[in-house]
Amino acid sequence: MTDRGYPLEAPPLPAEVRESLAELELELSEGDITQKGYEKKRAKLLARYIPLIQGVDPCLQTENRLPGPSLTMAAPKAQKSRPTNSRDERFRSDVHTEAVQAALAKYKERKMPMPSKRRSVLVHSSVETYTPPDTSSASEDEGSLRRPGRLTSTPLQSHLSVEPWLDRVIQGSSTSSSASSTSSHPGGRPSAAPSAAAATLAGLAAHTHIDLHSAPPDVTTGLVPHPHYERPQVASVRGVPRGFGGSILETADGVPVNSRVSSKIQQLLNTLKRPKRPPLKEFFVDDFEELLEVQQPDPNQPKPEGSQMVVLKGEPLAVGTPWPPSLLAALQRWGTTQPKAPCLTALDTAGKAVYTLTYGKLWSRSLKLAYTLLNKLTSKSEPLLTPGDRVALVFPNSDPVMFMVAFYGCLLAELVPVPIEVPLTRKDAGSQQVGFLLGSCGVALALTTDACQKGLPKAQTGEVATFKGWPPLAWLVIDGKHLAKPPKDWHPLAQDTGAGTAYIEYKTSKEGSTVGVTVSHASLLAQCRALTQACGYSEAETLTNVLDFKRDAGLWHGVLTSVMNRMHVVSIPYALMKVNPLSWIQKVCSYKARAALVKSRDMHWSLLAQRGQRDISLSSLRMLIVADGANPWSISSCDAFLNVFQSRGLRPEAICPCACSPEALTVAIRRPPDLGGPPPRKAVLSMNGLSYGVIRVDTEEKLSVLTVQDVGQVMPGASVCVVKVEGSPYLCKADEVGEICVNSSATGTAYYGLLGITKNVFETVPVTAGGVPVSERPFTRTGLLGFIGPDNLIFVVGKLDGLMVVGVRRHNADDVVATALAVEPMKFVYRGRIAVFSVSVLRDDRIVLVAEQRPDSSEEDSFLWMSRVLQAIDSIHQVGVYCLALVPANTLPKAPLGGIHVSETKQRFLEGTLHPCNVLMCPHTCVTNLPKPRQKQPEVGPASMVVGNLVAGKRIAQASGRELAHLEDSEQARKFLFLADVLQWRAHTTPEHALFLLLNAKGTVTSTATCVQLHKRAERVAAALMEKGRLDAGDHVALVYPPGVDLIAAFYGCLYCGCVPVTVRPPHPQNLGTTLPTVKMIVEVSKSACVLTTQAITRLLRSKEAATAVDVRTWPTILDTDDIPKKKVASIFRPSSPDMLAYLDFSVSTTGILAGVKMSHAATSALCRSIKLQCELYPSRQIAICLDPYCGLGFALWCLCSVYSGHQSVLVPPLELESNVSLWLSAVSQYKARVTFCSYSVMEMCTKGLGSQTGALRMKGINLSCVRTCMVVAEERPRIALTQSFSKLFRDLGLPARAVSTTFGCRVNVAICLQGTAGPDPTTVYVDMRALRHDRVRLVERGSPHSLPLMESGKILPGVKVIIAHTETKGPLGDSHLGEIWVSSPHNATGYYTVYGEEALHADHFSARLSFGDTQTVWARTGYLGFLRRTELTDASGERHDALYVVGSLDETLELRGMRYHPIDIETSVIRAHRSIAECAVFTWTNLLVVVVELDGLEQDALDLVALVTSVLLEEHYLVVGVVVIVDPGVIPINSRGEKQRMHLRDGFLADQLDPIYVAYNM
Repeated sequence: MTDRGYPLEAPPLPAEVRESLAELELELSEGDITQKGYEKKRAKLLARYIPLIQGVDPCLQTENRLPGPSLTMAAPKAQKSRPTNSRDERFRSDVHTEAVQAALAKYKERKMPMPSKRRSVLVHSSVETYTPPDTSSASEDEGSLRRPGRLTSTPLQSHLSVEPWLDRVIQGSSTSSSASSTSSHPGGRPSAAPSAAAATLAGLAAHTHIDLHSAPPDVTTGLVPHPHYERPQVASVRGVPRGFGGSILETADGVPVNSRVSSKIQQLLNTLKRPKRPPLKEFFVDDFEELLEVQQPDPNQPKPEGSQMVVLKGEPLAVGTPWPPSLLAALQRWGTTQPKAPCLTALDTAGKAVYTLTYGKLWSRSLKLAYTLLNKLTSKSEPLLTPGDRVALVFPNSDPVMFMVAFYGCLLAELVPVPIEVPLTRKDAGSQQVGFLLGSCGVALALTTDACQKGLPKAQTGEVATFKGWPPLAWLVIDGKHLAKPPKDWHPLAQDTGAGTAYIEYKTSKEGSTVGVTVSHASLLAQCRALTQACGYSEAETLTNVLDFKRDAGLWHGVLTSVMNRMHVVSIPYALMKVNPLSWIQKVCSYKARAALVKSRDMHWSLLAQRGQRDISLSSLRMLIVADGANPWSISSCDAFLNVFQSRGLRPEAICPCACSPEALTVAIRRPPDLGGPPPRKAVLSMNGLSYGVIRVDTEEKLSVLTVQDVGQVMPGASVCVVKVEGSPYLCKADEVGEICVNSSATGTAYYGLLGITKNVFETVPVTAGGVPVSERPFTRTGLLGFIGPDNLIFVVGKLDGLMVVGVRRHNADDVVATALAVEPMKFVYRGRIAVFSVSVLRDDRIVLVAEQRPDSSEEDSFLWMSRVLQAIDSIHQVGVYCLALVPANTLPKAPLGGIHVSETKQRFLEGTLHPCNVLMCPHTCVTNLPKPRQKQPEVGPASMVVGNLVAGKRIAQASGRELAHLEDSEQARKFLFLADVLQWRAHTTPEHALFLLLNAKGTVTSTATCVQLHKRAERVAAALMEKGRLDAGDHVALVYPPGVDLIAAFYGCLYCGCVPVTVRPPHPQNLGTTLPTVKMIVEVSKSACVLTTQAITRLLRSKEAATAVDVRTWPTILDTDDIPKKKVASIFRPSSPDMLAYLDFSVSTTGILAGVKMSHAATSALCRSIKLQCELYPSRQIAICLDPYCGLGFALWCLCSVYSGHQSVLVPPLELESNVSLWLSAVSQYKARVTFCSYSVMEMCTKGLGSQTGALRMKGINLSCVRTCMVVAEERPRIALTQSFSKLFRDLGLPARAVSTTFGCRVNVAICLQGTAGPDPTTVYVDMRALRHDRVRLVERGSPHSLPLMESGKILPGVKVIIAHTETKGPLGDSHLGEIWVSSPHNATGYYTVYGEEALHADHFSARLSFGDTQTVWARTGYLGFLRRTELTDASGERHDALYVVGSLDETLELRGMRYHPIDIETSVIRAHRSIAECAVFTWTNLLVVVVELDGLEQDALDLVALVTSVLLEEHYLVVGVVVIVDPGVIPINSRGEKQRMHLRDGFLADQLDPIYVAYNM
């Protein structure tokens, strides 16, 4: 006892208390009771006995605990002392456990970043209310009734555990590294207490003799080991308690980053630096196709060397025995000659015999049922049955009697019974597939009992509900009172011999589909005979049956063979086993049963409960048939069971494992020596050999072995061979693992209604290596993998259904489960609630392990267990786990009689409805078949490129808009060179012509400006600037106005006095902290000498709130223009040359760079002229604008174009749409605007906000048929999905299908393309996304895989020339090559004013020249990738039209694996992955791809997204995701143009400001 760590014996507990404790344990392990309920009931049971051990000296109690304040999960010694006779027996052999421990010891030092989870998602209590953990119940060991006479009492333990608890708080619940927060290294003392709280705790620690440890220095490579203290931050503002108070880590770039996130990513990078196990092989890369690596076979892998096996024949079926001619003949014989003989005894949940069915009763009741079925169901409503019809049998596991009557009644009536499980809810796991089976079998009638029928879910009418996917069924209750007595002379005509189907047994395949295996009358009889002979059954023997009697061995032995031999079956229901796991042993003892039929689980359960049971004897048993003897863990159950019960009369030779398969029925069974069985054997096989399908008895490598026992000999009358799993059924060699095939008259005959797979499985013809068939009779594949060992014994090493083929190696799901179960400590998850399956990602199986987590385990505990499981599986199976997920207790779908419904679990995992509470993904280690990273080829020179294109017949990619010279007299262009002159001219010639109308949210006009009003207001502003502001010509003035006419007047006021205006978006009063610094930055960077604004904004800029965000004392002069005096300027300033600066245009790019460009007067008027020509704008036209007026094309349309062209602009500020979404569309309809402009954010607001209201809008009279063109102003790739859904939605309001198009502009030229009113419609092409990554354009058909739709960005403006140039060599590219778009035009900006954040921003942006070809023209580089393509359409000049396609910004592209990715493509894939992903953004950080996902759903569903996101990016982009961050909706920052600000997001992530719901670090 002392070696267990408890030196004193406590008084023993009474037997009945131990019994009750065992039941509780069992319920907990199966997940039938919550941890809380378990503890409550347990405390109640133990309450009377606890005082007995209170007297024990507490210091003695702790004497053998680990020294020091440690909750160390990582001390191997601690686990060694764990009692090994705990509940895990059934799954483990000690060899395996030791192997796992040894394997884990190798990994001690490895660190993995632990995922961080927001506090609200944790089900556990927060640190504020942190009580010392209760180590009594499940954490010390599963269950406390291991050792008689030892109690782990709650009160006692909780006093003792104050030290480790304290230590845990002192260490800070740091989520930054699981290793540092859970392994405390003795000895290191902190040089200073990091905070007051720590000091207090340190004081407390001194009194309780606890050593305070600093966390161990980071041992990851390439880091400077700074001493870092984990602060005990007991409360943190939001989210998980943040550790790593003062740690400074250097990132890979050598930049010190003080943040928790970066430290985690650093750990992640370090885990990734380790070499992956399988070395990459050489393979070729085609130019376009990224070929997935095909794993080459390892030259050193073991290969089978044995001779070819021969077919193994079983003993012949005994001939001299007087067999009954058929099963029904046997039933009739026993029912009439031995009517009183007991046939079946049913027990209730208390273990009392409720009813014993005699052979007489079985015969008479079956006859009654047969008669009723054939003759009494002929009323109009009921279906009329004919022989051979299928009938469903729906009986609970607790009612074997009624089931037996129904089964034999159907056989007598020549109907085919189809036994299925009782559906408990309308959506049981797998119930839909059962419905499919019933439908395909044409079942129209279901037989059930009265009690069962009452319990079925009902519809409103009171009828039994129709279950999802089920055919309509009539339900017949077969209790005695519902049956008609047959007349004396009535005899059933049953022909129960021959090839006709006797019954159909359902089988669920790996994918979850349910098929019916048909068993013919002949097979049924042969099976009964073979089992009788193999098991030596004799008349009137007693058999106890714990198995499900509806199918499999439970049916074959307990319902069919038993009747043939007039045996007495005692059926033990699952419910009774749960209450009393010993019940079956007690029944064997009280009925003196000669045979028992169990599963390893039942043996294992009874081991837990047997202590203190003195009076049990198993001496009557001659055969203990273990139905799942073929499972890898059955051997340890058998051994442990024998160890305990040999002293109670169990004979070792009585244990008879057998192997069963739904298709071949009983495949093999071990027989006792008196029936001619050889002695049992064990094989210790090398796991590595098995993964290559080769049998190697393991000698040297003790770690990764599989111990299997034989499942006995071939059945009488059968032949067995082993064939290769894939391809043609060639016989295996003697030392090769293959699929076991059986040829016998006793196998199933077909899958009902499925001819194709039937032929494959039931009619296999094994052939020798030379291709010669081994027999003229076909074999049936069993779905079992194994080999034939010495003494002709059959060994099974796994099932085909559990086979996972990773690379070239095969792994068995059950073996992986067994390894996971051997990982200590097991207390964080439920045993028996672990599912392992594989999902296909990138054309290979990937292993997924899902387990149920106990409610009391902390995040760290679970994470630690998960990382240990990964390491154990990696060591023992040499295979990586793709995903390991823990789900809350009791949430995995259950199979009918306990266990997990694996295919349903897999389905939920793939659909994202598993809802895990912890996830660990390891794509980096598992996915080794990615295409090779692209090597940059030495660049082809620009000259060769041109020559190559000429040879290939491709033209150089260049295009231009219409020529300006042909389009209008240059006289007017000269007159309109300066906008100030144009405004004066308009004020003089058409003074009352209204240029601007501004609408408010209600749609009413709040202010207008005619030509003369605008002129006068501009004069007043100019006067104020000169007098009040004392500004000189050339000074810069910041205009901080809300969208409106004031802004326009201020702009022209600046021009009138020669100042240079800079428009700036005003700060947001509710969000000054983030918006005001941007305003201040633009004012400072633009060197503005004065700020013009309104009174309200002036107050805001000088407010107390503003002072907290910026230094308000450093603003330049602020003038408010709300009530400036009416004054004229003496003379209006006239620029000396059109190249003088007109205004500055500042904008923040999506990569977070603030760039201001200079627009000269010449460029400004050229821009207005091009837009006027493209959109055919005249003074008589009205256009509607819903854009922000601060930069780019939005500013030009709002402030410049109306003055230049004289048309009327209806101005709709986008902010007003927040209170009235339909404002813009109403304005377009009311003013009959032919041309309208909007932004993507406006379009999105309309589609989301008005999608369901088109009817209501039509009633209001909104009509959009006036629109000729609606243009989205953007600086990005056109968002096709959005423009198409907008067009579709508002088609109902008359919006023409072809009206919506996009524009394209950028910093160097704000308007390059714009659809305009004439010219061909924008075209869409589909390109291959894989080719794009290599900077190539390959056109494909719509809908082909990897196709990406791209829409033309409008027509190139008049006067604009575009060419596509190579990003590096700057040479011209051919048509349909992806390159940088270069532009030459009179309205190009003249240069950057300043670029804040990247001073050395390339001077050649505005003055680039081609390196070859036309080297004279000066171009501006747009910084966008795109391509040109000549279409079949003709433009206005009759030429073929050249379309420009914008693919994306060069700054935003991600260089990953040597290829160029556009974030939007990755994001589109992610958003499609799950319906609750609202938005997504990606960026890279030190070569890791970080995916931020906005969750539009419940927080507990957040973790479903991790695996889906990881898989979709592997499948579609061949990218491994490094970090998945799940955040609330609205966290991803978006600028005014509706573009994602990915760099801001990245900064927020690294500074840990996103408050994520969950951060998963993929290993």
